Amino acid sequence: MAKTLKFAVKQTIPVFCGYIFLGIAFGLLLQKAGFSFIWAFLISLIVYAGSMQFVLVGLLSGGASLATVAVMTLMINSRHIFYGLSFIEKFKKMGRRYWYMIFSLTDETYSVLCTVKVPSEMDEKRVLFLIALLDHIYWITGSVIGALIGEKIPFNSQGIDFAMTALFIVIFLEQWKESKTHIPALTGILISVLFLKLMGPASFLMPALIMIVLILLMGKSLIIREFGCEDVPTNEHVQQEHSQEEGI
Repeated sequence: MAKTLKFAVKQTIPVFCGYIFLGIAFGLLLQKAGFSFIWAFLISLIVYAGSMQFVLVGLLSGGASLATVAVMTLMINSRHIFYGLSFIEKFKKMGRRYWYMIFSLTDETYSVLCTVKVPSEMDEKRVLFLIALLDHIYWITGSVIGALIGEKIPFNSQGIDFAMTALFIVIFLEQWKESKTHIPALTGILISVLFLKLMGPASFLMPALIMIVLILLMGKSLIIREFGCEDVPTNEHVQQEHSQEEGI
């Protein structure tokens, strides 16, 4: 268990560096809005929605209705639908951890789970669970620290949110180096830039994600065949896994 935990901690170091500082920024903003560190702990524990939590500070301080909060959350975090699709089969095999893995699948956790290569002597399910759990703990810890700092000393948090951008850059570069082909990454970049120019920053995200998913699904078989990306599950692989499970 200790060896597995050590491995999971090592994989999540980039997320730790980003989540601690971003969590502190969230805690500071929440405290300045009049909420104590208890609220920072509970929101990060139960909501755990990253950028949505920053929006939530304004909604709470402005007295927004539950309906408004729900709609905003759906709009901001709807991209997670696409992340979850690629892990649904793997999560189903994780038993009681299934629902927590869905709940804890943030942008950064998804990126780490995509790139991690679990040694054969370790339990992959346990490693994935520990990675998700550690990331969650990092975020909660940063949020509480930020709220406590805000209560004790004045603090200028301007620019601290750049840690999220830096974190995404590090994770992207790691995936770029590990990938057998850069076609999915280049497709995502080109489509995102195109829709950003056409629709503007306020409304480009969902259409761009839908187009990226459609293009990659249509070209999936070709990419696997040409570049030997055996780790990408095809329909045949999924059917074979179901057949083996039914046989057991």
